Amino acid sequence: MSAVTTEENGRGVVAGGGTDIRWIMPEGFFEIPMDSEDLDETAEQLVELARSVMPEADFEVQLQWAVMVAAHYDSFMEAGVQYAGFVMTEVEGSRCTATVTVSMIDLDEEAGPHPVGFLGSSMRHLGIGRVSEIDLPCGPAVSCIGTRKGSLDGSLTESGEAEPVMTSFIQVQIPLPNGTVLVMELGTPTPQAWEVFSSMFAGVVKSVRLFGEDGKMLVMPG
Repeated sequence: MSAVTTEENGRGVVAGGGTDIRWIMPEGFFEIPMDSEDLDETAEQLVELARSVMPEADFEVQLQWAVMVAAHYDSFMEAGVQYAGFVMTEVEGSRCTATVTVSMIDLDEEAGPHPVGFLGSSMRHLGIGRVSEIDLPCGPAVSCIGTRKGSLDGSLTESGEAEPVMTSFIQVQIPLPNGTVLVMELGTPTPQAWEVFSSMFAGVVKSVRLFGEDGKMLVMPG
């Protein structure tokens, strides 16, 4: 599976079994390079991204930021991340940020003929947030809204030390016809922008479209 860029802010992955998944990202997102297998090329892309994100910062600061992002690549790979992007904006005078990731995971063999119910039960069992079954244009899905405790890298704090941070998130899981699950997640450590970011993410999720090998649109059964 590989991430691709299409027209008009479109993004997509080609899953196993020939299922083509497409969605639309809003303008203003910075995309973390995920499709290069060459380490030197990835490093160059991250430095360029740092220049775009922090154009007024010293090169040393930009380089430090690029190294910090690179440190997360192992966790991206382990989680099956196909797309990762972030946006920064101001809400009520405060600088706010949010990240969006898109991953592919295998569907448990015990899911049966109604995987949405299985996914919903599994997520409720984890107790990580409020779980709901939802209907999307591409078919049924499961959403989970909650918070998790994390850590903010010292390069991003005034003290220079890592600081604990609570991240609010929405995770949506969409079962696919090939025994996998598309996982889309929005996370933000800035609660004052929750309404702005969650509304934006709702638009991203509703834009998901599935296509078969013949190019025809697929809608998963309920």
